[in-house]
Amino acid sequence: MKTIFTIGVLLLNLSVFAQEAGKAGELLKNEAKTSEMQTPTTEGLRGNNKPFQSNSGTLKPSTSPNRGNSGYRWNYNYGNAEVFLRIPQSGNYTVEIDDQMMGNSTGKFRFFELRSGILPIAIYENNFLIYRTRLSVVNNTRLVLDFFPNKGLYLLGKYPVQNQSYGINEWDDIWNNPYGNQNGNWNGNSGNGNYNNVMNPQEFTNFLNSVKENASFDSDKISMISAISRSTNFTSAQVLVLIKIMSFDENRLEVAKQLYQNCADRRNYFMVFEGFSFQSTKRDLQDFISRF
Repeated sequence: MKTIFTIGVLLLNLSVFAQEAGKAGELLKNEAKTSEMQTPTTEGLRGNNKPFQSNSGTLKPSTSPNRGNSGYRWNYNYGNAEVFLRIPQSGNYTVEIDDQMMGNSTGKFRFFELRSGILPIAIYENNFLIYRTRLSVVNNTRLVLDFFPNKGLYLLGKYPVQNQSYGINEWDDIWNNPYGNQNGNWNGNSGNGNYNNVMNPQEFTNFLNSVKENASFDSDKISMISAISRSTNFTSAQVLVLIKIMSFDENRLEVAKQLYQNCADRRNYFMVFEGFSFQSTKRDLQDFISRF
């Protein structure tokens, strides 16, 4: 009866989970000066008066005097890095990254074709600058961030861009599940799961055998798992297998916590509890998930 109750509590926690500020990600320091934040502005990072770009892609017509074909940049290489940013609090926000600007009240901002390098990012609320910092942007990589006006900007992760030639299905994944590598929707719930980038059975077997053959100690196994988890998702069943190859419960717990954010079917994470020897470790994992 106690086990059934524990599982029930766990499932309830998963169903109502929503990320809180400071619970996940790396906080990026606000570099905006107080004097800058006290005056409303429509000027961009470079001091130019720019129109806001809406999610519909509406842009102000070019004022360039060159109206000929030579003025178009059909083959211009803008870059292929991406930044996805969520602002869960309601309000009218504008986000500017490098030379791209987007404003809306939906709280979802997705930037494509960014150049690589250290790019400035500024966030405005009702035309007031409220946050400014810099992002390290890399080609073929997507940065995923959360912004909380009363807490700050958090970098949740960096993920490889899966497909540069987007088709209909790929666009649906990007726009409807931008946190696909986080395996959840914008509210952090597991939903029906996202199996993109999950190892197939043969790949997982090869990886498991590699860990067993090349890592004698738990610390080495954890290092290998940590390295592959930067670009790979796992199912709950795969996580269970991985923690079982650990020698001690405390190390199993470390792996289970680490891979929770990479789990494609968090609703099934209760099965991971089967891999622990002690009730105290199970409680530790349950407490971790409830606070995640």
